[in-house]
Amino acid sequence: MPVPIPRQRGIPAVESGQAQPASSGTGPSREESPRTEGPAGNTGTGNTGTTPTSATATATTNLTLLVIEDDPGGSTIVPELLDSAGKPIRVRTARNLTEAERLLTDDVHCILLDLALPAPGRAGDDDELAVLKHVLQLAPRHAVLALTASGDAERGADAVRVGAQDYLFRDELDGRLLSRAIRYAVERKRSDTAERRLAEGRLRAQENRRLERGLLPTPLLEGSPLRFAARYRPGRSRALLGGDFYDTVRTPDGTVHAMIGDVCGHGPDEAALGVELRIAWRALTLAGLCGDELLGTLQQVLEHERSDDEIFATLCTVDISPDGRRAGLCLAGHPSPLLARPGRPVQLLPYDNNGPALGLLPGARWPRMQVELGAEWSLMLYTDGLIEGRVGEGGERLGQDGMMEMVRRLLAEGLRGEALLRAAVNEARDLNGGELTDDVAVLLLDRAV
Repeated sequence: MPVPIPRQRGIPAVESGQAQPASSGTGPSREESPRTEGPAGNTGTGNTGTTPTSATATATTNLTLLVIEDDPGGSTIVPELLDSAGKPIRVRTARNLTEAERLLTDDVHCILLDLALPAPGRAGDDDELAVLKHVLQLAPRHAVLALTASGDAERGADAVRVGAQDYLFRDELDGRLLSRAIRYAVERKRSDTAERRLAEGRLRAQENRRLERGLLPTPLLEGSPLRFAARYRPGRSRALLGGDFYDTVRTPDGTVHAMIGDVCGHGPDEAALGVELRIAWRALTLAGLCGDELLGTLQQVLEHERSDDEIFATLCTVDISPDGRRAGLCLAGHPSPLLARPGRPVQLLPYDNNGPALGLLPGARWPRMQVELGAEWSLMLYTDGLIEGRVGEGGERLGQDGMMEMVRRLLAEGLRGEALLRAAVNEARDLNGGELTDDVAVLLLDRAV
């Protein structure tokens, strides 16, 4: 039965920083010995006369080198190698790329490539670095040393430009030089890999910021005397995105419309659905829809866009009259807003006619309730992440009563706007004993006289 051919699958040793034991047979292996041998077992330069078994090499070797060289005579070009700790560097040899691919397992740290080796399928190709480019495609995460003829520095420099970590002259090799070059190449590859990952992380951060701008919109309140503030904090299992969303716009008749919602779940699909619902709400509101008609249309959007029939979204919408004294309220399975007025207790707006969450009941209705606000007030819309945090070490949660008491106290301390929301979210987190597990979105509208 043919021996299974190992393939490069996991993270190579050059990235992990550790050499994983390679599979071996029951006896010594020429390809895994800490020195190289010719096809008949003749030892190469620097032979000490003792050949450790592959099991011994696996136990004591920190670095593994794969040599790919065109050596029809069978004499090796690699002297005895030692790592920085004085341990032998294990050497595997391959005389063509097919054999190299078989030996390129995940514990290989570095490849020493003879640039004179012909690349497969490259007959008549004038590209002197064709074989190097093929190896770089075959092993993109491994360190590569290019081996070229003495004095051919230009070809060696071109090899580094293409992607090799360094180049060496064939006739100038010795154990000390090659050992140092291997260590240098491995460390440089690790550094290049870390830099690449950092660059990828920066790109992901930029993409996240673009997504955040869609999730956290700029309010359209030009011409309104109302003051706006908002606070958004993702749960601890998400870096930036969550299923909470909100928006505020002023229509040409002077009415200020605000909404806040929460898609069940916390992943990118839920965040994307929240953005879609927010954009749909803004478009429908600017088109003149409100109340039951608007929520019914949003439910259709959710039903068409959700990835699972069990996904739903809660929503709270308010429309504040141009004089700022009255508001219409619609609740779709969402907590009722908090209303604070000078000289009066902090209270929740009525929630007796709370309709179902969007996406739960086909043909559902959402009654619009008329609410008197008065001349001076603060209206706070929030998601349930704010009130579901725990209080202390027990199972008790903050709840709406705890939230109202907290906001009352913060208002008595003179906090308003952004400072009020920041303090409320931070206190809820502190009471929870750490980061809140659910996303939190809070929106505040103030009218002062």
